[in-house]
Amino acid sequence: MFNRRDVLRAGLAAAAVSIGLPVRAQAQQGFISRKLNAPVPGGVAVLSLGDAERAPEVSFLDRRVLVVREEGKQWIAVVGIPLSVKPGEQQVVVSDAKGQRKLPFKVGAKEYVAQHITLKNPRQVDPNPDDMKRIEREMAEQSAANRTYRAGVTPSNLLLDRPVNGGRLSSPFGLRRFFNGQERNPHSGLDFAVPAGTPIKAPAAGVVVLVGDYFFNGKTVFVDHGQGFVSMFCHMSAIDVKVGDEVPRGGVVGKVGATGRATGPHLHWNVSLNDARVDPAIFIGAFKP
Repeated sequence: MFNRRDVLRAGLAAAAVSIGLPVRAQAQQGFISRKLNAPVPGGVAVLSLGDAERAPEVSFLDRRVLVVREEGKQWIAVVGIPLSVKPGEQQVVVSDAKGQRKLPFKVGAKEYVAQHITLKNPRQVDPNPDDMKRIEREMAEQSAANRTYRAGVTPSNLLLDRPVNGGRLSSPFGLRRFFNGQERNPHSGLDFAVPAGTPIKAPAAGVVVLVGDYFFNGKTVFVDHGQGFVSMFCHMSAIDVKVGDEVPRGGVVGKVGATGRATGPHLHWNVSLNDARVDPAIFIGAFKP
């Protein structure tokens, strides 16, 4: 006869085998790992790094990666995977007291659908030469903000709050976008359809590293949450913070609007990890594999 412990152990083993993981790995996987691990292009890979006294240093595609201690036990790397990465085996570089090593992980496939948008202003599809000079200058500013890395700063929370109250998710991350029939860059954020003037709140504590009024993004705020974990809020009607401000979790950074390349009031929210734009839905429990 089997006792209750034998039955439970057998059930756990069967569950682990069904998803290709050993029982021990299943038992050791923490809450953050279970919630955030979505290793697809535009997703997040959570990798176990062991329980050394000091945090290892991790890099992926020559960008420093966010490392935190999970539940006071093992260190984990929270790796942002760019949309451009192909499915298959990838690897991070880990540096610790033992030296440097490569840690492999697998990226799965994910299909992103197309979205066709009609804009009344043709310059927002085919900018003129003066527009292009402005756009190039603005892209350089914003790229620098996304590369921000404050070492040693642990984000206040990795499971993020929604930046606005209410509303529906109107445009998901990763859409292959066509403006007036012309293909452009994929949608690198998550859109919330909410009324103009709705307060926008920081989903985690952070420091404002950039504000601006941009050709495509309109009025925009970048908040650095620590270790390359950055939020960008676009198309705002008003900005209520300045560069250098420390914003608490839930602190208001501005209001929803329709500035820049927008067809109506909404919030466009980007999340960057190690300079990779990743799906914000992962961090609010709304990710769809």
